Amino acid sequence: MIDPFGRKISYLRVSVTDRCDFRCVYCMAEDMTFLPKAEILSLEELDRVCSAFVRLGVRKLRMTGGEPLVRRNIMALFRSLGRHLKAGDLDELTLTTNGSQLARYAQELAEIGVRRVNVSLDTLDPAKFAAITRWGRLEQVQEGLAAAKRAGLAVKINAVALKGVNDEEFHRLVEWCGEEGFDLVFIEVMPMGEIGTETRLDQYLPLSMVRAELQRRWTLDETDYRTGGPARYYTVRETGRRVGMITPLTHNFCESCNRVRLTCTGTLYMCLGQADAADLRTPLRASESDGPLDAAIAEAISRKPKGHDFVIDRRHRRPAVERHMSVTGG
Repeated sequence: MIDPFGRKISYLRVSVTDRCDFRCVYCMAEDMTFLPKAEILSLEELDRVCSAFVRLGVRKLRMTGGEPLVRRNIMALFRSLGRHLKAGDLDELTLTTNGSQLARYAQELAEIGVRRVNVSLDTLDPAKFAAITRWGRLEQVQEGLAAAKRAGLAVKINAVALKGVNDEEFHRLVEWCGEEGFDLVFIEVMPMGEIGTETRLDQYLPLSMVRAELQRRWTLDETDYRTGGPARYYTVRETGRRVGMITPLTHNFCESCNRVRLTCTGTLYMCLGQADAADLRTPLRASESDGPLDAAIAEAISRKPKGHDFVIDRRHRRPAVERHMSVTGG
């Protein structure tokens, strides 16, 4: 699949549920209203759509949410999609998780063929963790990380840079990831969905400032390492681990975008930061043949835009897009 700007689309991110057992302050409002069950694709339907994308050239699948591991019987979907790994039609099956359920599922994920996981973790302070996630317990996530290590899963920590919240912990996060053998990626706040009384302008910290602060203590060597996502990586000379930066606001990564995102309702977003979308649920449910579904996917890819319109400043206090990150998939 080639988009209008010559980019090969080889990466599908799938939100298997909009629900989550946390309520992170930069992602959701505390009193979220979730989608009715009738609108959600069944696990069998998710398998069929993912398999269509694999057939059309996608080589990497990432399951996201919400929190993907809170969806009932989610491992059945992982087991089914694992057949594409065995057949050689898929290079990677992975997930982004808050880590709350990893202690339960890490070993089975490894047995299916998952080789690495991204875990969202913004602080190592239990009180701050409870404040950021509203409902989460740091101890539970640490147990999940330990289980992932025992299962042989490579772990990448995703940390959102939050001004006045975790900006004094960046050095400790680099140090801790070095001790644990984890890679670390810092992410700028993304203006998606209303989050209650807080504003993202209050939360926003440019990663250029984060990198400058890190360079006061660490030697960051540039590298051409890529995982298929938007992060730009450095090797921390003192720890041997990688630190990545995802900068949708200070330096967008659109020119090399190879990704599209599927929501749990079957809506395909060709760009995280644009409202244009394609309905895949209707052709999926209208026919047992994959022809209409394949045609809808092809039409959607033909409309993939050049880039997003993310901006955070005092003139743009509302979200760039109304949907929450948990709907599109983190």
